[in-house]
Amino acid sequence: MRDDELERLFHLYHTPLVRYLTRRLGDRDWAEEVAQETFLRALRQERLTSERSWLFAVATNLVRDEARKDERRRRHLQLLADEERDRVEEPTTDDVDRARERALARRAVDGLAEKDRLALLMKEEGLNYGEIAEALGLSIGSIGTTLARARRRLAESYEALQAAEAGGAGGSHAAS
Repeated sequence: MRDDELERLFHLYHTPLVRYLTRRLGDRDWAEEVAQETFLRALRQERLTSERSWLFAVATNLVRDEARKDERRRRHLQLLADEERDRVEEPTTDDVDRARERALARRAVDGLAEKDRLALLMKEEGLNYGEIAEALGLSIGSIGTTLARARRRLAESYEALQAAEAGGAGGSHAAS
């Protein structure tokens, strides 16, 4: 691939790719590293026919490979970031509630099967059904069903987590 082609790809897809990777990894710096490796691999290609889906598929595979090697690193970095954020500012009740909701949402998303999680994240980043299908190695006809089931499972998981949290937090206030 020529440098000008890579530059065009970078300008078109860098921001959505890093956003997608940040959601997958929970760490923007790590997402930038994976995005850079994705674009380096694109540079080695003669020609890309489905640029966006190719980039997202390669990035997804790199994340899988990295996750297998370095799950502990991600958890450690997230804990450090959380500790730093907690030290820097005294949270308000709204901040605590928002953080709790984000944590529940993240747990619900993390609890999904990988195919469901990836399909939802790719759709959120604006990939169309064809691009999602190509990136995940699925038929285009199955993507609508995959997304619908993933959304339903996400909602069910989130509601179950909310109920469990409410039961744990409010259990002592229940009537006998």
